[in-house]
Amino acid sequence: QVQLEESGGGFVQAAGSLRLSCAASGRTSRFYNVAWFRQAPGKEREFVAAFSWIGGRTLYVDSVKGRFTISRDNAKNTVYLQMNSLKPEDTAVYYCNAPFNWDNNSRGEYWGQGTQVTVSS
Repeated sequence: QVQLEESGGGFVQAAGSLRLSCAASGRTSRFYNVAWFRQAPGKEREFVAAFSWIGGRTLYVDSVKGRFTISRDNAKNTVYLQMNSLKPEDTAVYYCNAPFNWDNNSRGEYWGQGTQVTVSS
């Protein structure tokens, strides 16, 4: 069993920044690829970014490239999503997910509770 807990969401004006954290716990959680997804009201949950356990590879959806950075602190077993130059269309509930499947970009079975990000124009 793996537990994921997000934090760091909030309210910010356009062009501002936020850093989300995803703390993972569980016996094998440190070996998982971890991803961030988001879901805006009335829309499907979409992939945002992923970080691989092996090699530290990163993957981003086109809409956040150059603005968001995913990173991992292995000592703390925590994955971060640094979000800069935020836009109103980034408003959503952001979820941490594991283990992300790098071969087919599919979501894993474990989800956090989500953290709300609201960007005002």
